[in-house]
Amino acid sequence: MSDSRSFGRSKPSRYSSRQGFVPAEAAREAEAARTPGLPARLAAASIIGDVIQGGHRLDECFSPQAVPNRLAGLEPRDVALTRSIATVSLRRLGVIRHALGDLLEKGLPRQAGRLEYTLIAAAAQLLFLEAADHAAIDLAVRATKLEPKTGAYSGVVNGVLRNLLRRRDEFLALAASGEHDAPPWLAQRWRKAYGEAGARAIIAMHMQEPPLDVSVKSDPQGWAERLDGVVLPTGSVRLKTRTPITELAGYSDGEWWVQDAAAALPARLLATKPDERVLDMCAAPGGKTAQLALTRAHVVALDRSAERLKLLAANLSRLDLHADVAVADATGYQAQPFDAILIDAPCSATGTSRRHPDVPWTKKPGDIETLAALQAKMLARAALLTKAGGRLVYCTCSLEPEEGEQQIAAFLRRNPDFRREPVTTAEGIPAEFINRDGDLRTVPSFWPNDDARLAGIDGFFASRLVRQA
Repeated sequence: MSDSRSFGRSKPSRYSSRQGFVPAEAAREAEAARTPGLPARLAAASIIGDVIQGGHRLDECFSPQAVPNRLAGLEPRDVALTRSIATVSLRRLGVIRHALGDLLEKGLPRQAGRLEYTLIAAAAQLLFLEAADHAAIDLAVRATKLEPKTGAYSGVVNGVLRNLLRRRDEFLALAASGEHDAPPWLAQRWRKAYGEAGARAIIAMHMQEPPLDVSVKSDPQGWAERLDGVVLPTGSVRLKTRTPITELAGYSDGEWWVQDAAAALPARLLATKPDERVLDMCAAPGGKTAQLALTRAHVVALDRSAERLKLLAANLSRLDLHADVAVADATGYQAQPFDAILIDAPCSATGTSRRHPDVPWTKKPGDIETLAALQAKMLARAALLTKAGGRLVYCTCSLEPEEGEQQIAAFLRRNPDFRREPVTTAEGIPAEFINRDGDLRTVPSFWPNDDARLAGIDGFFASRLVRQA
């Protein structure tokens, strides 16, 4: 099944927002509140719709500032259940859509409101979550009856989900094959860039829950012992615990911050020194800024989003680190030249699909071309802001060559006064992370481990450049 359509995609419903309730909506919420487990299922289905149809980021849907806010009034346990259902639904969306398409030969009625998302949420529970089968089906039917546009299809929902349950082993075997785990256009791209086996390994890793990595100010081994984790070859600490982050030792004291092991590498490549002037382009939410500030360099944290910079400032405050914050568009930023510049450029983020399972299903092929053009503009501006003899590190959390290897090749052709400074294993970078040009390239399937909590890494690209004197 193509990723560009669903089985009978429906039009938006006026009931898909919590803004401007009509009486029927208020009655619906009152009815939901009386049925344990139903509010979480309703919220999950709505969030799945917000992501797939509305283009919202999954993380943003769980922010207190989310608009629309699907979590208002939910108990913490219901919020956790909502997140679990929505995350698994998006992570396994390909095979879920295939299964539902098989069971709904004629597709869904076009005026069926958010029936598709109710079915996706219920199918995720029946196939991939440890939910009681009867509860998942019953609550999906109840959710269907509560909305005027879907009420007439409650029998369809009941029948489809019961048939799904009867054929569960068949669909789980299909899921194990990985055949539908990525949109076809992305899978094709990865086969071209990384080969058939490489693409399969990337997609398989995306189906696993991501690990939790932290960067520590000092004493990685000591913090690994305190936090029930292991020290990775690159120096990050990977945690085994599922304890909430804010409850872990050292969090409130600012001894560490959450940062994927791959995301921690580009700032290290910059090798900043005390008192150097350093620019962190696109700095929010601040993990790389913290790394740079820890070297006692004079850091300017630049981002176009004032709201995201507030989060950066809060993170730096907790860590007792300092940077000068600047709100501006990086492509037009003007300042005196810097000793070192880090560009963590906006990108398709396909390397973080394990951590952000909405990414493959919300991106389009044309997005990569658009983002690559923006990245080229940022590199051009950074080149002007780099001192003679200064360093520039460009990075993206993308698996796409246009946003990594090809971007740097084009930059070097346009800027003969810059040269590549290859990454080496002497810097603590594993040899498998270094491509033939001397750039950093990680893929999610690196660091396999029988324990999924200890396996894998985000897909990242980084290149270190020096402006010749």
